[in-house]
Amino acid sequence: MKKADILFEKVCRIMEIILVFIFGLLVIDVLSQVFSRYVLNTSFAFTEELARFSLIWLSILGAAYLSGKREHLSMDFLYQKFSSKTKKKALIFIEICILLFALVVMVIGGFNLVYTTLHLGQLSGTLRIPLGYIYAVLPISGLFIMCFSVYHLGKINANEITE
Repeated sequence: MKKADILFEKVCRIMEIILVFIFGLLVIDVLSQVFSRYVLNTSFAFTEELARFSLIWLSILGAAYLSGKREHLSMDFLYQKFSSKTKKKALIFIEICILLFALVVMVIGGFNLVYTTLHLGQLSGTLRIPLGYIYAVLPISGLFIMCFSVYHLGKINANEITE
């Protein structure tokens, strides 16, 4: 197994652990909110905001993870009609588009958003967390997606990925 494959598997495993932790945090948070509302007849102010921020991190980081595993949503009806040579060109084109999107929108735009919100000192309403920390998931996930795209391009060129 190549070093790139070992690194890819380790990164994916770490992402799985982080995603499971965030999901567990989200479940505990929502259950505590339900418990406090219906059993204690009171509501904790922070649980709604924590659930929202957890869901943001879970969905965007999860999208990066699925991009790495090549399990993201795709419509391949037309792609299945291509010859094998055209399929390879299409796979390369798709990975380059994903890489460029992650670079421009998620990394550059995300860093700009994080910098702006941290510079302006914007805080969340209840938890008083700087919103830049919440938005940091965009450039982080964008960097993961870019690395995964480069890894996939290498696999496509080596004919290890054909679909």
